[in-house]
Amino acid sequence: MSLAVAIQMDHISSIDIDADSTFMLALEAQARGHALFHYEPADLAFRDGTLHARVQPLEVRRQKGDHFALGPARDIDLADADIVLMRQDPPFDLAYVTATHLLEHIHPATLVVNDPAEVRNAPEKLFVTRFPGVLPETLITADRARIAAFRREFGDIILKPLFGNGGADVFHIRPDDENFNALLDMFADKYREPVIAQRYLPEVRAGDKRIILVDGEPAGAVARMPADGDARANFHAGGQARKTELTEREREICATIGPALRERGLIFVGIDVIGDYLTEINVTSPTGIQEINRLDGITVESRVWDAIEERFANRA
Repeated sequence: MSLAVAIQMDHISSIDIDADSTFMLALEAQARGHALFHYEPADLAFRDGTLHARVQPLEVRRQKGDHFALGPARDIDLADADIVLMRQDPPFDLAYVTATHLLEHIHPATLVVNDPAEVRNAPEKLFVTRFPGVLPETLITADRARIAAFRREFGDIILKPLFGNGGADVFHIRPDDENFNALLDMFADKYREPVIAQRYLPEVRAGDKRIILVDGEPAGAVARMPADGDARANFHAGGQARKTELTEREREICATIGPALRERGLIFVGIDVIGDYLTEINVTSPTGIQEINRLDGITVESRVWDAIEERFANRA
């Protein structure tokens, strides 16, 4: 089965081929004989009921400094593609939301991964609140008095933006921290949305876990160790990868959320777990494939493509 696969992503020239998960998905698709096409979100255009994209044929190879080749650009009806991988990086802003609305015009006849409507309906720090019993004590609000009361209750807390990514603007506020009010001012100036306050989980010092789920089933995990003096374990924030195994509690969390992911067409998902708690469900552009592959000697991208091809064959 040879498929036409259009990859909606940030420009491929900007990726790190030793860390990027989209690169691995492209390599695997190419190895399976699928035809690849590259475009950026700005290349989308909707007119008279048809979604167009200005695409370029794409070849990929694991060669630093020469990891891709692009053919001549041409305008296509994106409905003529078999698969669209929606893989541009966050932030999850109105531009991202707009792209999900546009891609809904072709899905599921053209299979968009992940399902664009469900991506829009599953913001990473909000979707997790739908699953009772897996989240640490959490407050989502713009009310400063409520945030202050939450801090008095738990003492040690984390403050972070509702639609942030990559560990940006994540702060650990200790009981004696005098920057609390200044940080609330910063959030109010920088963001229109509520903020998230969570009870600080000291287990993060031993690392958090990125677990990849493929069609609702765990496919691999990597421990992310924070840098000295940092409460953030995100790879973008300097976290280091370590080999790990899933605990019984983590398998329980996966079993809790897995059916909902599968039902919503969220084929490739990355979740973040600290200690016994789920903190985020990443459905936009999850990472972690290469770190897991290197540490465990597996090929997560093969499982992702097995699931995509099965979903494509059985699409409505």
